[in-house]
Amino acid sequence: MQISVESPADQADVNALVADAFGPERFAKTVYRLRDGVSALGTLSLVAKDGDDVVGTLRFWPITIGAGTPALLLGPLVSHPDRQGQGIGMALMREGLARAAAEGHRIVVLVGDEPYYRRFGFSRALARRLELPGWVDPARFLARELVAGAMLGVSGMIGRPGEVAPAVAYDQAVSL
Repeated sequence: MQISVESPADQADVNALVADAFGPERFAKTVYRLRDGVSALGTLSLVAKDGDDVVGTLRFWPITIGAGTPALLLGPLVSHPDRQGQGIGMALMREGLARAAAEGHRIVVLVGDEPYYRRFGFSRALARRLELPGWVDPARFLARELVAGAMLGVSGMIGRPGEVAPAVAYDQAVSL
């Protein structure tokens, strides 16, 4: 298996993996609504390949916190259903976080299963002073510092790049 930056030729396979994993209801989720109209970061959009087959994907999206603190939104992380449990997700996470740190990013947030993401340094405690513009299960809202102390004094609403606060009032009843 090799991990590389997603190419235009990979996009159909990546979209199919994500659609199979999360279904059409994914578009109503708060994190998907934050991504609407925003491009994933090309250098941090990764695929895991076995030969020519895309067997996993990970993307990062630019966001801001509060008064404009830049950060990354991680997700989705997906591995092919037939390949789950083979370490593909772990390899993508390690590579993605290393690349994000090397590019100078300082903070990463995500919505996901804390027991899984804890092994990569994510915690609920770091996200307690952050808010999402829509409903999310607080136990699944996690953050990680890529630079020690990066979240000191950081708090507030998460928005799209260039927004001080979300320009759109999202429906608070959106489910994760």
